[in-house]
Amino acid sequence: MENVFSTDFDQGNDRPGYRWDRIRLGKRLGSEMLSGSVYLLPPGEKSFPYHLHHANEELLLVLEGTVIVRTPEGEEPAVPGDAVLFRRGAEGAHQVLNRSDEPARFIMFSTLVDPEIAEYPDNGNVGVFSKAGDGLYRYLDGSAERDYYTGDQDTSPT
Repeated sequence: MENVFSTDFDQGNDRPGYRWDRIRLGKRLGSEMLSGSVYLLPPGEKSFPYHLHHANEELLLVLEGTVIVRTPEGEEPAVPGDAVLFRRGAEGAHQVLNRSDEPARFIMFSTLVDPEIAEYPDNGNVGVFSKAGDGLYRYLDGSAERDYYTGDQDTSPT
């Protein structure tokens, strides 16, 4: 059992503009197929850059405070008790911001499909993530493209 109002955080981010503390709820409870993280988001901060997932859905549940939820439809406030679903693909692009004067607490639930590809429409980056083997965790310039066979050495018999 874990308490979503605990202040015993597992992880924090101190990057200006993206400061937060997190309880990795799903991990603490031993989940294999569902992630859930409780975030404490200070005033003036964002959870993550605006992004979308290709493999996983996410669901936001606001517990305390007021956040702004940015989606392709624009920005909308969310208050305690509000839930928002972010589907896979472009329609599910999202970002959570705290423009209030008080900290906000919310849970972000997510499926745990692996591998995952994330896109960041504001900066054109692409994230590629996999836990298989030694793991893969890369952020790439989304404008970089190559031909499928670039660098391949044809070793077929003639």
